[in-house]
Amino acid sequence: MRIGNRPPQSEAETRTRILQAAQRLFSRQGYDGTTTRDLAQAAGVAEGTLFRHFSNKKAILIEVATQGWIEILTDLLTELSEMGSYKAVAQVMRRRMLNLHQNMDMLRVCFMEAQFHPDLRDRIQLEVVDKMTDVAEAFFQTAMDRGVYRPMNPRIVARIFLGMFTIAGFSQDTVMGEKASPKAMQEMAEGLADIFLNGVLVKE
Repeated sequence: MRIGNRPPQSEAETRTRILQAAQRLFSRQGYDGTTTRDLAQAAGVAEGTLFRHFSNKKAILIEVATQGWIEILTDLLTELSEMGSYKAVAQVMRRRMLNLHQNMDMLRVCFMEAQFHPDLRDRIQLEVVDKMTDVAEAFFQTAMDRGVYRPMNPRIVARIFLGMFTIAGFSQDTVMGEKASPKAMQEMAEGLADIFLNGVLVKE
């Protein structure tokens, strides 16, 4: 029997609510500190509904992490393809600082729980990190082939870029503080891009 005039939720909507609730709770309480009862209450579903969608609590954790990273990978692919030039790294960094901030709960879950759950770490490495590195490597190899970047190991360049990409996403909450102005974020993005493209040594 339905309560009031609330329309019934689809299975996909219910699954999404469970994942969103899990992301919030795992980020704040940790995986071990969150019970399936907590998850059910936060998602507004019966506890048995959790197990209709996921085999166990660990499956929810892995889905939260991998789904979030796949969305970030998709965003990165889009941004790389839309870069005006191979020198427009600052634009990507600035958007990362603005957009990755929205995924802070998911990132906290990943970095906090991956050290305790090897299966989660391996899944993220295989399905996300390796794919992100492959995409970035191909992008930078093309830049080298066209003479925009100097010849070097493109996979190392890709890993350095992705490391800076992650720093850019965390900057507003960590490096710069929560109340950083848009101007400060722009300066940070331009600084990261400048160091990535030009290094720090004075050219002889």
